[in-house]
Formats: sequence, C-alpha cells, structure tokens
Amino acid sequence: QSQTSTPMMRSLSVLTASLAVTAGFQTSLAPRTRAAHSAYSPLGGRQNTVALSMAQGVESMPKGFTIPPILGALKAGTKKLCVITGASSGLGLQTAKVLAASGDYFIIAAVRDTDKMKSEAERMGIPASCYYAMDCELSDLQSVRKFTDNLKAFKGPRALDVLVCNAAVYLPKDPEPRYSADGYEMSMAVNHLGHFLLCNLVVEDMAKNKAKDARVVIVGSITGNSNTVGGGLVYPRADVAEFQGWAGPEGGKNVPMVDGKAFFGAKAYKDAKVCNMMTVAELHRRYHDDTGITFSSLYPGCIAETPLFREKRQWFRKGFPLFMKYVTGGYVSMPESGERLAQVVTDPICSKSGVYWSWNGGAKTVAYVNPLTNKLEGAGGSGGEIFENDQSTQVTDLAKQSLMWDLSSKLVGCEWPEAYSKKK
Repeated sequence: QSQTSTPMMRSLSVLTASLAVTAGFQTSLAPRTRAAHSAYSPLGGRQNTVALSMAQGVESMPKGFTIPPILGALKAGTKKLCVITGASSGLGLQTAKVLAASGDYFIIAAVRDTDKMKSEAERMGIPASCYYAMDCELSDLQSVRKFTDNLKAFKGPRALDVLVCNAAVYLPKDPEPRYSADGYEMSMAVNHLGHFLLCNLVVEDMAKNKAKDARVVIVGSITGNSNTVGGGLVYPRADVAEFQGWAGPEGGKNVPMVDGKAFFGAKAYKDAKVCNMMTVAELHRRYHDDTGITFSSLYPGCIAETPLFREKRQWFRKGFPLFMKYVTGGYVSMPESGERLAQVVTDPICSKSGVYWSWNGGAKTVAYVNPLTNKLEGAGGSGGEIFENDQSTQVTDLAKQSLMWDLSSKLVGCEWPEAYSKKK
C-alpha cells in the first residue's frame, strides 16, 4: 500500500481524530452541559469508546475551563494553525489578514475581547471560516494558562504550527506604575511575562507533535536596541541593568522597574522589548537543536499609526506619522507591517532560527535619499529587502540572557523540560 499522504487522506485523518476528541469531550461533560454542547457537536451526545481514552484528563481541567464550540481541527481542515496574540488591532490584525488571505493558515486569535476581534475581522474582510477568537489576558498569568488549556481542547491532537507573540501595551503618560493581576508592572507583565509563560506552555506541545517548519515569532523593536537611532538617541534608553527589581526580596511584585529604579513609562516598554528579544535568543539556544522549531524576532518598521500610541496626546498621534514619513523616512503603513510579520511566519528564507529580521536598513541611520530611486532609505521605512539585523550588546549579553530566563521563569512560576534546558 502506498504511504503517500494526499490532501484527501490528510483531511480524513484530521476529521476522524477531531470527531473522536469531540465525542470524548461529550462523554466527560455533566448532563446539563452535555445537552447544551450537543447543539455544536457533530456527534451530539453519542459516546465513542475510542475517544474516551483521548479525552482523559478533561475533568481535571482548571475551574472555569470552557470547551470551544467546535474543534479547530474540524474548522481549519488541513491549514496550518497559527496563534497570534493581540490579533484584534494593529500589527496583529494586519498579519492575521495576510495569513488568512494566503489560504494556508487558520488563525487562532488570542485576544482580550473576542467580540472586538469578530467585529474587526468582519471590517477587514477576514472570513469567519479562517479564524477563531479565544480569550487571553496576558496581564493575568492564570488567563494565559486557561488559554493554553482551551487551545489544546480546540486543536485536539493536531500540532500548533506557529506562535506569534505580538500583543503589547505602551504607557508613556502614566506618572505611576499600573500593576497586573499578579502584581507585576503592566508593560512588563503584558509585553514580556505573559508571552514568556505562553511560550513555556506551548513550545513543548509544538515539539511533541513535531509540526513541520514550526515557528515561534516574538515582535521586537528598535527601541530596545541602543545601536539604532530610535533606541540609542531617543531618551530614555532601555536598560535592564542586572535585573535588580526582579532579584530583590519582593520577587518583582509591586516593583516599578526591572532595574530597581523609579518608574518611567516609556522606558518600561523598551525594557520589556529587550526581554522579548533576549527570550528569542534563549529559546533558540536551548530549544532549536532539540526541537527543530525556528525562533525569530523582528522589527517591522515604525508603524506610526499603530493603536499602540493610543496613550499619546492627540497632537503626537497626528504629527508623528507625518514626521516619520517625510522627515526620517522610517514610516511603515499598517498593511505593510502586517506583510512583513507574515513574511517572517511564511518565507523559507526566515526558517533560519535565532535571527532578528529587519528591512530597509534597520533604522540604524537617519534616512538618506537614494539618487537612483529618489526615495528615502536606510531608516527601516517602507520598502527594501528583508535582512538579518544585529542587536545591541545589551540584548546579546549571554549572562544577562540567562539571568533574564531564570528570573522570568521564577516570576511566572514555570519550569522548562530538562531535555530542553541544556545550554548550547
């Protein structure tokens, strides 16, 4: 018998496995819940003895666990499964649109507001058959854990192919720090710690299921790299120092800044981005050789109209895009930024792990006019080809990367499998 896997055979195997898992969930539900859930289930309330073994452990799920109305393996068919955090606005939404339009990816939108995601997807023309919106509040570590439980139930035995850690908050106007549900400064909690835990909970599953060309992408920023104009010349500079704020007796809780100093909202964002890029470096060093997963970061360009600037004053939101477009040359439109992030997810060139990707000069210089094109170039703005960029010495400091890893693991309460903890 031929061992060749045709699209039809793959679809049938996915369908069979998904139906079995669905049936298994049915038999484990309380009667009232089972009756309500049967309206969404292809098998109604019928039991399946094969599926029972696949559904073991459902009853031990955390309190408040909810079973999605339909398993992702059914809805997605043979498309690759891609989680995008912060997919309901800005860069995440644009990336979801590009990937969905390709026809190769089914998007699992990890968002705070699922109704908003549905509304924005409709506005952007993303078909309902191409995505599923799932609750995930990155500032609440319990919510992150619940999301991963729901994700596993949703996808069934299938592998997750791509994780895109994109969501972020920027709070430059705050005179005093906000703290997360777990007691951590909000910028660091959302931008770094929530994503750090998410990677911990998802990567092992990706490795076990051996998805082909699996990728984890964490969005970086020039603001966390002091070897760029935006990161080196624009005050304040990112500086995690020796992570004194996390290493102290408070264990990072109710501590305004990672370096142990007074709160500075704009710097808190930049420090979190340093941690994001360090996380990619450590994941690559510890995991890539064992798992084959590609770990990447990128700077998508200055998205001057991003909702990330919603905390800025009105004059800034109006003037900044014009300044970046006509003065510095660093401007990138929302649609182009989505295309750039999608490229890191899909392009064979970007299958190289441990890379920080950039375009058009990577914003290391002020823009100059190319006499051949009569366009501004070199500032990381619109156009240009993708290339492997380098990062600041702070980001690439191996001792600091390792310290960040150990302290972050302690703060979020996670452990990494021994097989993947060997330092290469």
